[in-house]
Amino acid sequence: MTQKYVYFFGNGQAEGRAEMKNLLGGKGANLAEMTSIGLPVPPGFTITTEVCTEFYKNNQAYPESLTATVAENLTKVEALMGRKFGDPKNPLLVSVRSGARASMPGMMDTILNLGLNDTTVQGIIAQSGDERFAYDAYRRFVQMYSDVVMGMEKDILEHLLEQKKEQRGVHQDTELTAADWRELVGAFKLKIKDELGKEFPEDPHEQLWGAIGAVFGSWMNPRAITYRKLNNIPAEWGTAVNVQSMVFGNMGDDCATGVAFTRDPSTGENYFFGEFLVNAQGEDVVAGIRTPQPINRVKDKDGKLPSMEEVLPECYRQLADIRDTLEKHYKDMQDIEFTIEKGKLFMLQTRNGKRTAPAAIKIAVDMVKEGLIDEKEAVLRVQPSQLDQLLHPSLDPAAAKQIIAKGLPASPGAVSGQVVFSADEAEAEAKVGKKVILVRIETSPEDIHGMHAAQGILTARGGMTSHAAVVARGMGKCCVAGCGDIKVDYAGEAFTARGGVVVKKGDTITLDGSCGEVMLGAVPTVAPAMTGDFAQLMAWVDTYRKLRVRANADTPHDAKVARQFGAEGIGLCRTEHMFFDAERIAAVREMILSEELEGREKALAKILPMQKGDFIGLFREMKGLPVTIRLLDPPLHEFLPQEEKDLEELSKTMKVPVGALRHKVEFLHEFNPMLGHRGCRLGITFPEIYDMQVRAIMEAACELVKNEGFSIVPEIMIPLIATVKELQVLKQNAVAICDEVIARYGVTLEYLIGTMIELPRAALTADEIAGEAEFFSFGTNDLTQTTFGLSRDDAGKFLPFYVDHGILAEDPFVSLDQNGVGQLVKIAVEKGRATRPKIKLGICGEHGGDPSSVIFCHEAGLDYVSCSPFRVPIARLAAAHAALAP
Repeated sequence: MTQKYVYFFGNGQAEGRAEMKNLLGGKGANLAEMTSIGLPVPPGFTITTEVCTEFYKNNQAYPESLTATVAENLTKVEALMGRKFGDPKNPLLVSVRSGARASMPGMMDTILNLGLNDTTVQGIIAQSGDERFAYDAYRRFVQMYSDVVMGMEKDILEHLLEQKKEQRGVHQDTELTAADWRELVGAFKLKIKDELGKEFPEDPHEQLWGAIGAVFGSWMNPRAITYRKLNNIPAEWGTAVNVQSMVFGNMGDDCATGVAFTRDPSTGENYFFGEFLVNAQGEDVVAGIRTPQPINRVKDKDGKLPSMEEVLPECYRQLADIRDTLEKHYKDMQDIEFTIEKGKLFMLQTRNGKRTAPAAIKIAVDMVKEGLIDEKEAVLRVQPSQLDQLLHPSLDPAAAKQIIAKGLPASPGAVSGQVVFSADEAEAEAKVGKKVILVRIETSPEDIHGMHAAQGILTARGGMTSHAAVVARGMGKCCVAGCGDIKVDYAGEAFTARGGVVVKKGDTITLDGSCGEVMLGAVPTVAPAMTGDFAQLMAWVDTYRKLRVRANADTPHDAKVARQFGAEGIGLCRTEHMFFDAERIAAVREMILSEELEGREKALAKILPMQKGDFIGLFREMKGLPVTIRLLDPPLHEFLPQEEKDLEELSKTMKVPVGALRHKVEFLHEFNPMLGHRGCRLGITFPEIYDMQVRAIMEAACELVKNEGFSIVPEIMIPLIATVKELQVLKQNAVAICDEVIARYGVTLEYLIGTMIELPRAALTADEIAGEAEFFSFGTNDLTQTTFGLSRDDAGKFLPFYVDHGILAEDPFVSLDQNGVGQLVKIAVEKGRATRPKIKLGICGEHGGDPSSVIFCHEAGLDYVSCSPFRVPIARLAAAHAALAP
């Protein structure tokens, strides 16, 4: 059989269904589904994603059968519409839209009103009886086609339009007449010929295939590529192309177009949320050219603009019924697009709506209460990466604020940063560590890279469904949109706000995306409350997950935060972080630079009570939960003074000549400390360091057991083991000290001694090492470095290039390299359990908070993951997703 490349939909019949989105793209699959369930969808057809794949494989050539199949399906559309494509008297116009399997709002190209030329425009005038409408549609088509298909800078024709409005003394496009639009169409075509050296195509069929090619081509445009990278969408998926008969929202005051969400995408509240414009086309709503009107008065009770419910009540009732139908059918919040032509409602799109993390959680919990979904589905509905939005501060309500403007609360959160006015500036400043706010009159898909780099986004124009709002919500970025209180001056690199306040490039402002306020300067923030719907969802999460989740915490404060976020213990306490405290660094340096054992022991005696106090604080905060403490890991030179004044001060304390100390510092310096004298190698050559730390750990635990009745099982982790002999030597020393301290305090206390698997040799000989180790903790940061043979500190110079050019799918320090590093983890798990079946296994590298890495850890059979405190809920949810995966 010939492969099917085109799927038709119309008049209640469709060849596709919702579950075919991999083939038809999300838009095409849902157009077919809406048609099948009886909703009013203009007829059309979808060219599959497989054609896109072949298009790029075959040097941008189409399958042989495609031309005939498209013509056949276009004839079906003509029959249903009673119009003919390219017919001068009764022309059919179509839209050509992209539609990937994953929603990519605004990233690819769309062309409306296709099929217009100097002849067919007369047929549209005859059909509609409205010359102004016909030429308005024609000029829109010429503008869009010249940009999307012919590659002309859109600002060139936009400038001609602005000149016409100035000449006529009007401000709105709607104020221009039929004659104005007719003149502009002619001027546009002349300008296109002048700029591009070729005529605007008159043949509708040439136009159609030009548009189809442009939509497939837009799959590889820079903004689409950037969006795919940010959202982990594979390039090989491709896009479908949807060709659909046009319906018009710009034929008069009984026409309209709009975008709506079946629930509030910012908060998740269960009310019908959306915006529309009378006498407009869909691009007008999302572009922010005109101020959109609300579809109802649920939240905008005192608004000045009339709602759709008031202006077009019967169409609103139909749309509200469709809202209910779609939610019950898809069992999820929907993002819909609609057009009203001469009082008749048409549905142009539905898709699962992008939402903020708070909205995702509320919608999931509410839908369980409403009986639409079960608890398992609710857990799967919220993506682990989304939670990052929730786990960061909001504005301190008690802080002083100088509000200089107010816009729409387009995407919640609170951020401060320095003002920049272009996406390129935002990206450049973020690369050097600056926090920036991207300020634009309105954003466009070309701004995607800057929006990603910025802390937040502020726009002067656009509504709650504008490009800025939708993309920011999807990214989890704070956004204030449609802020009419500001006037942006790109040339002057400044904006003017209320009361004439001028904010220049580099000035700091604060955005509150939850209420739409813009404030001058930085405003303090407070930590979020993890209660209500969040607590309910996480309770379900903990019911289903199998992996335990611990935190990487080095201080009692970190431990407290981790506990609040649901950590079930500490998987990594990095004791070296305690050494850098200002009160103890002198003693640490004295210990390192002492030539004799006696001097080192004297310095260590000063450090011991400090370390002991640290461990008491950690044990108290964890209240009996497991705490894994890693003994000193970095090379000694990292603690040493580099400045001459610091050497002189230490010289006085130690009563040692400065020259001798300088010589020692130089001697201890290492060219490649990642592979040098660090970790267990320090413990072997300077056993007194590890002895002091083990003693501090055990004395802290014994005191709490004896004096406060705590139940504690300290887990002492020896880092950088390469051979079992290293572990044998260090374990023997540690056991002797542990047993001596326990006997001295007269308590009963269990303890574990294990190791960090962070070298390939350790993973490959894990069966031998497990004979001594009671637990393994995979240090995947260093395991990645030693497996790849690269330094995390230096890899930033070339890793982005590797990822951008497909040499590596992802940065291996962000997401675990499952085919390489992951295989070493699996080998170590298998060998370790073969020797010690009940060995405790965990991961404590930064990958412990990366959702895909957490899923790998579940599949590899680990007992727990450990991550930074603020990523604990993310890891909990990822672990539940792993457990619920089919």
